[in-house]
Amino acid sequence: MKYIDEGRIENNLAQAGKASAERVAEILEKSRKLQRLSLDEAACLLSAQDPLLVKSIFETAAEVKDRIYGKRVVLFAPLYISNFCANACLYCAFKSDNKEIVRKALSMEEIKQQVEWLLKRGHKRILMVGGESGAAGKEPIDYYVDAVKAIYSVSVGPHRIKRVNANVAPLSVEQFKKLKNSGIGTYQLFQETYHEKTYRLVHPKGPKSDPDNRVAGIDRAFQAGIDDVGIGVLYGLYDWKFETLAMLMHVEALEKNFNVGPHTISVPRIEPAQGVEFVKNLKYKVSDQEFKMIVAVLRLAVPYTGIILSTRESAQMRDELFNLGISQVSAESRTNPGGYCDQSGDESAAQFSLSDSRTLDEVMASLIEKGNIPSFCAACYRKERTGESFMNLAKPGTIKGKCSMNALITLKEYLDDFASPVVKDQGYKMIRELRDKLSPEDKVTVADFFAGIDKGRRDDYV
Repeated sequence: MKYIDEGRIENNLAQAGKASAERVAEILEKSRKLQRLSLDEAACLLSAQDPLLVKSIFETAAEVKDRIYGKRVVLFAPLYISNFCANACLYCAFKSDNKEIVRKALSMEEIKQQVEWLLKRGHKRILMVGGESGAAGKEPIDYYVDAVKAIYSVSVGPHRIKRVNANVAPLSVEQFKKLKNSGIGTYQLFQETYHEKTYRLVHPKGPKSDPDNRVAGIDRAFQAGIDDVGIGVLYGLYDWKFETLAMLMHVEALEKNFNVGPHTISVPRIEPAQGVEFVKNLKYKVSDQEFKMIVAVLRLAVPYTGIILSTRESAQMRDELFNLGISQVSAESRTNPGGYCDQSGDESAAQFSLSDSRTLDEVMASLIEKGNIPSFCAACYRKERTGESFMNLAKPGTIKGKCSMNALITLKEYLDDFASPVVKDQGYKMIRELRDKLSPEDKVTVADFFAGIDKGRRDDYV
């Protein structure tokens, strides 16, 4: 598979098991300087088993996350526009031969209805997700572009979606250019598994069956001018240590070829899905402790990268992982097209089962209670702080000031317009406490933004 040297990964893991406690301490000291880790250094951390070493890894991950991004956690909602798919992925309910789910591709009017529902709840960032077939009568790229335009066209009072990110099948360079011109933020493409034998096993039919075309999709996105990309692994398909190192190998290749690493890394664990037998007997199931290690080591290995956690995980697990490196999280998700407006609980068209069913307001309450600042910021996209520009701010940790200030601004907007009374009380108290800690200059800046919000202005940012 392009970019992936399986022999090198296996050798790294074999050598890592011999690493001393002193070696692990050296690596963690390097991480505290916000430096990228090499593959062999990441392998040493992944292989650590001594409870004291693991504790130190977790504590360092929390420290690094705080130094890069502060306490802010960005919130978004996935919007599934279609579950028609040309692939036969063994682990996915959308697979083409699954007769147990209801197929649906949302019309533009239905997409607008979904967006209106999300806006009324307080959501401002959307991840658009579609199966690899688009909609009847339209080429997939045309359907995606029309969907993005439909999402941006919706307003509820002063509220609009700030940014649409896209998770759709790999495209040609020309098609990627069309997607970029539609106004997307980040383009996400998950390899699912970087182990070639496993990849071919779980993707037996369809366009996705070619692993090299899949991994090269990110290259084509860069070539089309999309410099903000997200990658990921579906943990549970193969050995978690191998997958993590392989993904980091992919990161190395992107940095070498395009001078930019991924803006985000997603860490979904495989979940049960309707009509999917494969999930019932997993050989490589990832335990909760192993999953925590994955998040912590990714935070240390690529400190500048946002790490995304979905509602596949339980509320308890999600709350624990915020301190280990998670910086973006979905909330109040539905994985079936039309699921937001249809609150019947029928998930017969869903991609997988969800574990965290809390409302956005409940997730906000939990974040605030634990000292995290909920954020709906999309300023980097508007200010063209993407690609190398973003990396130049994120790598030394200087993005933190902008992130924290924008988080406070978007938090006040949410509290004023959408929050329950309990969350209002919690949130305003947090704002007062954090504002008192700002520099005199930043206090003046925030006061000006807050005055604008009080006068009805929305969607301001630093």
